[in-house]
Amino acid sequence: MTTSGTPQTITPQLRQWIVEQAQAGHRAEAVLQSMLDAGWDEEVAVQALESTLQAHLAQHAGALGLPPAVPVPEPLQQESALYLDAGDRQVHVVAAVTRPRIVVLGNLLSDDECDALIQAARPRLSRSLTVETRTGGEEINDDRTSRGMFFTQGESELVTRIEARIARLVHWPVQNGEGLQVLHYPPGAEYKPHYDYFDPAEPGTPTILQRGGQRVATVVMYLSEPAQGGSTVFPDVPLEVAPKRGHAVFFSYERPHPSTRTLHGGAPVQAGEKWIATKWLREREFT
Repeated sequence: MTTSGTPQTITPQLRQWIVEQAQAGHRAEAVLQSMLDAGWDEEVAVQALESTLQAHLAQHAGALGLPPAVPVPEPLQQESALYLDAGDRQVHVVAAVTRPRIVVLGNLLSDDECDALIQAARPRLSRSLTVETRTGGEEINDDRTSRGMFFTQGESELVTRIEARIARLVHWPVQNGEGLQVLHYPPGAEYKPHYDYFDPAEPGTPTILQRGGQRVATVVMYLSEPAQGGSTVFPDVPLEVAPKRGHAVFFSYERPHPSTRTLHGGAPVQAGEKWIATKWLREREFT
């Protein structure tokens, strides 16, 4: 594969070559590097790689044994948007990744809202649980060492306002959201890399899905700033999102499968403490 100094276009031959590399087991990072070494412009190469692999995956998902893709929330309705209308607040687009879909959002919450969520959550904290997918219940997991609590949908004026803001921002019904969760990470606390969707292979998943279907997106909001550590990490991208107060990171996953590349975790807090609020969005109304 070579290219010249002429304007570079994404041809059927290039797409076929990318598919062949993927079928041969080469990682996307290695394929991209081969394209750069051959003289491809990085922006063109990334666009070709992402669009080709996404189309190939969608076309062959059934044959590969992947779950079907479903519609997902999407905050960026216009390409290269700088600001988003969240109804009662203008939100900044800090960074965006196409595949996987990740959008870092600035100014989602005010300082007063961050303080109010922490104050309301603090008396109700307990050791954080994870979903026990064998039964559909919950359990303590050594991978998750934070303390947390859940607000019910619309529990207070503050919670209602934030839920409505998120729903407008990502163009998803407010009733399709789980209750807002607040988590506290003291020094040393972390949440090791994991997926937010429910594994279809686990026996407890059908029970979990009765309450609104699969999770399809996550919004992690940063309520405080640790002195060091505590980033949200995406090992498969790779990407590290700093826990800036008032900011948030949104990511979606169109099928419950590692091919979405949405493996993520909360890096250990090295100094200070971290508070976050998490909103999980479901396919249907959450009951």
